[in-house]
Amino acid sequence: MLQQAIKAATIKDILTGRDDGAPIHFFSPTAFIDRLNEFLRGFPGDVTFAVKANPTDEVLQTLCQNGINGFDVASPDEIEQIRRICPNAPMNYNNPVRSKSEIAAGIAGGVTSWSVDTVAEYQKLIQYGVAADAEIAVRIKLPVAGALYDFGAKFGANEETAIEILKMVDAHGHQNAMTFHVGTQCTDPNAYVAYIHACARIAEMAGVTLVRLNVGGGFPSGRDGQHRPLEPFFAAIRDAMSAFDERPVLLCEPGRGLVGDAFSYAVQVKSLRGNAVFLTDGIYGGLSEMVMFDAPACAVLGEDGLFKSGPRAPRRAFGPTCDSVDLLKSDLWLPDDVAEGDWIIFRSMGAYVTGVTTRFNGYGAFQTQVVRDIDAPYEAAGQV
Repeated sequence: MLQQAIKAATIKDILTGRDDGAPIHFFSPTAFIDRLNEFLRGFPGDVTFAVKANPTDEVLQTLCQNGINGFDVASPDEIEQIRRICPNAPMNYNNPVRSKSEIAAGIAGGVTSWSVDTVAEYQKLIQYGVAADAEIAVRIKLPVAGALYDFGAKFGANEETAIEILKMVDAHGHQNAMTFHVGTQCTDPNAYVAYIHACARIAEMAGVTLVRLNVGGGFPSGRDGQHRPLEPFFAAIRDAMSAFDERPVLLCEPGRGLVGDAFSYAVQVKSLRGNAVFLTDGIYGGLSEMVMFDAPACAVLGEDGLFKSGPRAPRRAFGPTCDSVDLLKSDLWLPDDVAEGDWIIFRSMGAYVTGVTTRFNGYGAFQTQVVRDIDAPYEAAGQV
């Protein structure tokens, strides 16, 4: 659990007087390691990382060097990347729908755990030669609330199917496990409790003993400007495990909840038109999630190097492309005196930025800069 000393510029120093209006992704390794240590010290089991959240080499190398227990991978490219960066790390292939070639890539890459949510997908693993001692994690879904959106819309077995798969896994001699995902940005620890209790009940009904239980991700970041402590979630998970007579090994695979708050993302105001602002990035770039979700809290830095802390009002926000749908889902609350050339610095932008940007219209490129203090702009602008 390394406490890393960082000597780097501040966000304000980097942005003030900058001629280039291209977006900048700010990274605080100190904040990242602090959050990793919060997981490693508090979670009652193994901590892995969902590669899809931030597949940059710098992030993955930091995790590999500082005690992470493995990685959640979802594609052959992610498998290859982890083998290159962290060769001995365990990998859980938790995208439950795979082609023959993807299964072959997982086997060749040394994947040790595979999630499934249908009988057909488990049969494919058997057919294409998954190891006899492989772990098979049956993914379930429940109608629970408390998250930004429902991860059960695409994946997850119902109770009846889960029982059927667990019995098949047991009969074939593979290691029985279960997994779930409560949904991104979950704020209710009881969502984990409901899922853990369901897993215990389903395993008992199937007559099997689970080797591991993967509670997935969903742990919240501070998108709204509020610090989100993890201990209430860890305590709820710890207590809920009493539902098992024989407790399986616990595993989590955070993405946003681990890496989100270690990054901020700055875009420049390129023009104002009535009640609208036009930005140097939008939904085809680093702000892609804002077509689905409200924007995270933000600070605004003027060209004079001063943060704007006055009254705020809502404004429509367009991206830079020629597409009229390049529009954020919700208005941005910006200072009344926002002006062309100002920088808008969004907080908690460490997840689902680097891996999802496009180069539509030639936009989408950004720089990454290491900084000392990721929270300083929001403190200066009165946004904490």
